[in-house]
Amino acid sequence: MNKQKFAKNLMIVISVLAVVTLFYVDPIKQDLSYHNFVDNNSRLGIANFWNVASNLPFLIIGIMGLVQFKKLKIITEMGIAYWLMFFGLILVAFGSGYYHLAPSNDTLVWDRLPMTIAFMSLFAIVISEFINERVGALLLIPLLLIGAASVFYWQWTESNGVGDLRFYALVQFLPIILIPLILLLYPPKFINITGYWLLLLAYVAAKILEYYDGEIFELLYHSISGHSIKHVSAALGMLFLLNNYKNRIRVYSIKH
Repeated sequence: MNKQKFAKNLMIVISVLAVVTLFYVDPIKQDLSYHNFVDNNSRLGIANFWNVASNLPFLIIGIMGLVQFKKLKIITEMGIAYWLMFFGLILVAFGSGYYHLAPSNDTLVWDRLPMTIAFMSLFAIVISEFINERVGALLLIPLLLIGAASVFYWQWTESNGVGDLRFYALVQFLPIILIPLILLLYPPKFINITGYWLLLLAYVAAKILEYYDGEIFELLYHSISGHSIKHVSAALGMLFLLNNYKNRIRVYSIKH
């Protein structure tokens, strides 16, 4: 069995197991304590100031990506996916900022929805750059719809008093498992893929910072919390990827 066939079979098995597991896990209701961020200090008349303001890097990097779009070394046929990924970052800045002004399940929808746009676009891009350009293009719209559906399904179940994050959790974490496998097991279409690894590293760091929100707040003498730094870490990951897109070289350019 060659490397690509092994990778394909492995990802199919992981995906099927993840989907099947959903049916053996009880519905996951949103824990309302999630909204109780340790840093709720107001500054300049803005509630939860640093949790709101720390979304500014998403806005800046999203705009940078769109302004510099023509300079990026990308797969031309997937241009809309790259555009949507950076546009999604801009939406994340506003959606997350809006949520953190008044954290609740209702405002959390507008935090999660933009993230699925950026994240599903990224997933389609990785598929096109490593597995197959046509497959990536064909999957873009279905992935975006699945991402949005996972958020609206969660919102609908919450409004009906049940609450079910299983679908959203699948959409969030399955690609995080599959993307590293794709990077390791498929040949890249561009020389230098460090941007993707740095993005994944920044994502892991962001999750750690989020988990230790309160501890970091205490460590930094109540100046800023782990959750606020999490936003900056995730945005920096996208900055690393943007810089990589500007400096890499297409493989066929080397061959010819």
